[in-house]
Amino acid sequence: MFTQFKNIDTAFKHIKRFSIFLILACVTLSGFAIYKSFDLVKTMQSKVYILANGKAIEAFSSARKDNLPVEIRDHIKTFHHYFFTLDPDDKVIKINLGQALYLADESARKTADNLKEQGYYNNIISANISQEIEVDSISLDIDQYPYYFRCYATQTLIRSTSTINRKLVTQGYIRNVSRSDNNPHGFLIQRWETIENRDKTLKP
Repeated sequence: MFTQFKNIDTAFKHIKRFSIFLILACVTLSGFAIYKSFDLVKTMQSKVYILANGKAIEAFSSARKDNLPVEIRDHIKTFHHYFFTLDPDDKVIKINLGQALYLADESARKTADNLKEQGYYNNIISANISQEIEVDSISLDIDQYPYYFRCYATQTLIRSTSTINRKLVTQGYIRNVSRSDNNPHGFLIQRWETIENRDKTLKP
């Protein structure tokens, strides 16, 4: 009779241990499932789908600091494109300069005003000159704020009889501002100046 009770007690201990193990396994599995669910939700929230030409294109959101150099360089390229891309049309010149001045402070406006006073834009219109620019490279220092940059570009002046290429080097600083339709990157160029602008080649 005592042997039977002993066997029952042993069996109860085995069942108790198995139950504890089963509960721990369930808790562990549930915790892992909850963790993976939150991780999946977080991953899905970082994905953005853009509809273009009837096709869904996946995009990924990221912190601004991850793309800071890329965004700053694109902002600088955009500014230089609008400021230096000119055609012999007063309306085109005003539109492009207007777009450029949204991206920079009064230093760019002063440069534009000086060029206007010198008759630079009138000369472009009267001589039927088209002006284009290609940014070759941009050196950037993001270790200090505001961020210093130097832009190296090739400026092309197209006349009916010749094409002149100029080496253009500018420098300035970049600070953060609010994003807007006119300034989608949310940066502002300040203390901008041209430090070199000279002819490179002459093509007949």
